[in-house]
Amino acid sequence: MSDQYEKIQEINNLDQIIHAKARLLIMSYIYVSDRADFRFLHVQTGLSWGNLSTHISKLEETGYVTIKKKIIQKKTYTTALITKEGKKAFEEYKERIMNIFS
Repeated sequence: MSDQYEKIQEINNLDQIIHAKARLLIMSYIYVSDRADFRFLHVQTGLSWGNLSTHISKLEETGYVTIKKKIIQKKTYTTALITKEGKKAFEEYKERIMNIFS
């Protein structure tokens, strides 16, 4: 029984940058395709533009994503790309979650 409690305590050791619900959603979408357009993330996550921008900025500050902007026909298109560090952190996060609940 104590082994199960020790596993549950591992929740405290999860990467808190990724563990936040909004950032977990964002990272999940970016992880499966290596990149995601802001419009796509806005629709899929249901986050407001402001919240999406705030969470993406946090992921960028941490080095988990990089942001690329380009202008096409006078419109700015913003894409988030997962970094090598972000991919590694997400894979470690997934592994820890699976170990906690296995």
